[in-house]
Amino acid sequence: MPEVVIVEALRSPLGRRKGGLSAIHATDLLGQVQAALFQRSGVDPAEVGQVIGGCVGQVGMQTMNVTRNAWLTAGLPLEVAASTVDAQCGSSQQATNLAYALVAGGVVDAAVGCGVEVMSQVPMGSAIPRDPSVGKPVNRKYWKHFELTTQFDGAERIAKQWGISREDTDAFGKRSQDRAAAAWAEDRFASQILPIDAPLWGEDGKPSKETQRVERDEGLRETSLEALAGLKANMPDGVHTAGTSSQISDGAAAVLMMTREKASALGLTPLATIVDTCLVGSDPVLMLTGPIYATQKILDDQGMQMGDIDVVEINEAFASVVLAWEKELKPDIATVNPNGGAIALGHPLGGTGATLLTKAVHELVRADKEQALVTMCCGGGLGTGTLLRRG
Repeated sequence: MPEVVIVEALRSPLGRRKGGLSAIHATDLLGQVQAALFQRSGVDPAEVGQVIGGCVGQVGMQTMNVTRNAWLTAGLPLEVAASTVDAQCGSSQQATNLAYALVAGGVVDAAVGCGVEVMSQVPMGSAIPRDPSVGKPVNRKYWKHFELTTQFDGAERIAKQWGISREDTDAFGKRSQDRAAAAWAEDRFASQILPIDAPLWGEDGKPSKETQRVERDEGLRETSLEALAGLKANMPDGVHTAGTSSQISDGAAAVLMMTREKASALGLTPLATIVDTCLVGSDPVLMLTGPIYATQKILDDQGMQMGDIDVVEINEAFASVVLAWEKELKPDIATVNPNGGAIALGHPLGGTGATLLTKAVHELVRADKEQALVTMCCGGGLGTGTLLRRG
């Protein structure tokens, strides 16, 4: 099986809800990032065999194969095929893992994995309209097997099962903000961020022709443990608040990969090698424990220990997700989300997986580290995993 290497990985800044990216069309946002892969790498986009993208809210501007529409909107070659997958929050990580599988399996010798979500315009739940009624995602037959819970329910049940307190989650939320602030202060994201030209909202409530350049993640907030302690919990008797839950965001990211042989032929220096990937099922009632089992599978399959991992990017859907994973895997916490996570930076659903992969790739290079793991929890009880090695 050929080695699959990443030769470029980019992400947009993560815009806060109703922030700098809120008026952009999803195809324009993803298309800018897709096109920049080739502008920065010097690779002819016609070299790509397939593009696989992730998106959760596949309705309105994000329906009808948003990955393909973005590619065409960016003026990229029409001969290159694209498709869009939904693995809930892990959509673009799974899309990238599928792109890897296409290259590793010899179907294509170069591929793009990517993802997008403009949550300011396509809020969570948009794909289940009230009018017209088009049915619900699950029915009574599902309920015979599993209780239907929300991610908020799952996060609180995880906190209870793993003995995670409000003080624990508040401390975690502050750490995420502190690390993200330090990362921006030290310009750690310089190599991975693509500034985005986005429209401003017009007086008529529609996107205008006037644009602004968005260059920084917008979710960072100055906070303190005292301020976090004063926030109202998401649920009665819960331990999570807005300060310890992922932020609603707008964003996109993309990863260009190919066989090592092709990269060599094109004169490219790989940033990282994709060593292994996985998608595992987990309890759909707790819903968010998938990263525990995805991490265990990757480590077991590779004969590795947690101490062999130098950088972890695990999605901070809720503080308890990472804290429960930490209790089970016992990592060196300094290696986990070293530049902050979704609590501080944001979580644009279908765009987050490729964003975390981009962060991990560039952190390996920046910090001169060797191995990175990316993992996410997903609605419905899934866990994604990708193991990377520098170079």
